[in-house]
Amino acid sequence: MSDIKVLVADDMSHDAVDIMSKGGLTVDVNTGLAPDKLGEIIGQYHGLAVRSATKVTAAILAKATALRIVGRAGVGVDNIDVPAATARKVQVINTPSGNAVAAGELAIGFLFALARKIPQASASTTSGGWEKKKFMGVELTGKTLGVVGCGSIGRGVAERGAGLKMRVLAYDPALGADADLPAGVERVGFDELISRSDFVTLHLPLLPATKGLFGKDTLGKMKKGSYLVNCARGGIVDENALYEALKSGHLAGAALDVFENEPCGQVPLFELENVLASPHIGASTKEAQQKVAVELAEVFLDFLKNGRLRNAVNKV
Repeated sequence: MSDIKVLVADDMSHDAVDIMSKGGLTVDVNTGLAPDKLGEIIGQYHGLAVRSATKVTAAILAKATALRIVGRAGVGVDNIDVPAATARKVQVINTPSGNAVAAGELAIGFLFALARKIPQASASTTSGGWEKKKFMGVELTGKTLGVVGCGSIGRGVAERGAGLKMRVLAYDPALGADADLPAGVERVGFDELISRSDFVTLHLPLLPATKGLFGKDTLGKMKKGSYLVNCARGGIVDENALYEALKSGHLAGAALDVFENEPCGQVPLFELENVLASPHIGASTKEAQQKVAVELAEVFLDFLKNGRLRNAVNKV
């Protein structure tokens, strides 16, 4: 194949373009394309690089007659129709390690923010208030942190939790029985984790088995007065059930970086003072964006030029 072409359809570090171009690939950067426009041009490309904005649907893939690989600069591939890609023998890859530090640090930041009510105290004080008694908090030291999902992000959070002198419990259904966990981390079952933990942080992919996992029943089994952090995927948490658990006082607070629908707009959860929210910024650090772009470019180059593959999401 003399001219191997890659389309970069979403904003990402220019380092990705440099790496692929210097490696002999022809790279076009064309971001913000409407689906019909993407469909018009996708047939000429062998590789498609996206983040979260571009939706790689079955309809798009049907027009991608030369496509060999689709890559997500990030972890989640919710915006890519993986079964449709597999049916057309298009390889799907992600970059699971590049944003692990960024997402993990955001989760840890939310733990502090929830425990000490930092955003609420800041808003009150900068508005002229001085409400010391209102913002009584709790300490993280000595509390139990439950980490649900022990991939690269969850492991990093578990390590940091142990470093904060928290008791750390971990659960991951995909983790082998002989898999090692970071020092100071105890592996437990799901029900034990949610009943013992003062803080629960989620680091799972959105799959049929995890969709709605934290619904009415699970939230009701959580320790009274505990806190929930979700920097994974919005669909894992039932937002209506979470609203009721927070409003009733069963849960003391929740912090969400992800939502069932994004952009989420104004949701009922935002009526509650004990809810913190951010607009899916888990990977939004300069370092993470540079790392995931470089990782994607290196995978593309090795696959399209040499036939070697890593970070595969599907099997074709």
